Amino acid sequence: MDSTSAFSQNTVLVKTNSFIRSVYNWMAIALALTGFTAYYVSHNETMRELVYGTPGLIMILIFAELGFVFFLSARIQKIQATTATALFTIYSILNGVTMSYIFLRYTATSIVSTFLICSVTFLACSVYGMVTKKDLTSLGGFMFMGLIGIVIASVVNIFLQSSAMQMMISYIGVVVFIGLTAYDTQKLKTMSATIPNNASGAMIRKGALMGALSLYLDFINMFIMMLHIFGGSRD
Repeated sequence: MDSTSAFSQNTVLVKTNSFIRSVYNWMAIALALTGFTAYYVSHNETMRELVYGTPGLIMILIFAELGFVFFLSARIQKIQATTATALFTIYSILNGVTMSYIFLRYTATSIVSTFLICSVTFLACSVYGMVTKKDLTSLGGFMFMGLIGIVIASVVNIFLQSSAMQMMISYIGVVVFIGLTAYDTQKLKTMSATIPNNASGAMIRKGALMGALSLYLDFINMFIMMLHIFGGSRD
């Protein structure tokens, strides 16, 4: 291997590592914002009364969150990096507001223990997705179909209110998001390798934000599913 080839490979490796590090940094920031907001809302009487005492507000916030995700996914390449960052940040905070119920429903001990279990599981899946040589595209497609099934089953269970069905959804959900974590991580690795050398900082940041959003959603949903399984109720 000549010096030029070695330098080129080293440049690609540095660029890839920098991009992936940026993705995980943004994901960590989003998780921190969500966690802090959820804790604050659940422990502040005024905020609790506002969020849970205002008819329909939770549903409005949930639809707003979906709007943020769809807008970022569809328009990320056409908006400014600062705008994308602001939307990503606001989304993380809104998600914290809607997730504040976990501190009201589950014990602090079960929340912390479940978070640790989820973190270790997520890390293992992410490492697998990063190092495996196997193409996980087919796995991603299969898990996405499973995700659609979970959404449909969850909507049905809103009317059935079946605890057994909710538990089944949670177990399947954990498996689905384990697969999606590995798939999204591999996709992230592939994306990092295709970033042009002349890519602007704004372009790289927007790519990192979208990667962080995917992994953030995988982690949050896996955590919620695990909380349904392992969480100890305050009742």
